[in-house]
Amino acid sequence: MCEYMKLVFATHNPGKLQEVREMLTPKYNVIGLHDLNDHEDIIEDAPTLEGNAIIKAQTVWERHRLPCFSDDTGLEIDALNGAPGVYSARYAGPAKNPQDNMDKVLQELKGVENRGGQFRTAVALHWNDEYKIFEGIVRGIIATERMGEKGFGYDPIFIPEGYETSFAQMDAAAKNAISHRGRAIRALVDFLIAQG
Repeated sequence: MCEYMKLVFATHNPGKLQEVREMLTPKYNVIGLHDLNDHEDIIEDAPTLEGNAIIKAQTVWERHRLPCFSDDTGLEIDALNGAPGVYSARYAGPAKNPQDNMDKVLQELKGVENRGGQFRTAVALHWNDEYKIFEGIVRGIIATERMGEKGFGYDPIFIPEGYETSFAQMDAAAKNAISHRGRAIRALVDFLIAQG
């Protein structure tokens, strides 16, 4: 593998792209779909995170024929039987509004004592006409209100295990060191390095 490999991260989400770039630079030149002038939505209709990640990676490979990987992440809350899970991005509706999604979760957990849950990320890498899957999980609890302004998605209401601050109160390096996406991406990087 070359010293400075271009990888397409199949996302339109600037927050995700920035997070992953910080983990993979300078070894990899990570570009997003906007960098390819690809603004077409990818329909994620698989029943699992792994399935959605594969759909995105496969679609980008077919469109651009560049090395690519994608992720799908779900917030899985114990008291909600694993919801919102695969529907995390559109939990409050098709507009995929993070504030509405958080409002819905906080409303559903009002008065609930068991606030445990986890973020789980599945990363799919298109590699030699196969799809390699890498997973990252971080356990934590759901806060009773938003905490912090950083991050994206459900970060303001997720407090990782062993911490008193939410993901949205952490700087990028601290979050990436322990986050679900960080763990999955490190597994991806370990795989790429092992390929030589």
